[in-house]
Amino acid sequence: MPITQSAKKAIRGSLRKKAFNDHRMRAMKEIIKKVEKLAKTDKAEAKKILSKAFQAIDKAVQKDVIKKNNAARKKSRLSRLISK
Repeated sequence: MPITQSAKKAIRGSLRKKAFNDHRMRAMKEIIKKVEKLAKTDKAEAKKILSKAFQAIDKAVQKDVIKKNNAARKKSRLSRLISK
C-alpha cells in the first residue's frame, strides 16, 4: 500500500487513466470484431463500418492506448480482409 500522499494520489490518477484506456480499448476491439464478422458475410456493409473502425483505432493511438505501428498493422489487416 502507498504510504506517502503523492503515492496515494498517483494511484488514484493511474486508476482513472486505466478506466479511460480500458473504455477506449474495448470500443476499438468491439468495432474491429464487428468488421471482421461482417467481412465474412456482407462486404459492402463491412466497408461502411470500416471508417468507424479506423476512427476508433486512430483515437486509441491519439490517446496513447496503442502504439502507432500497432494501429497501422490493425488497419492494414482490416483493409486486406475486406478487399479479398
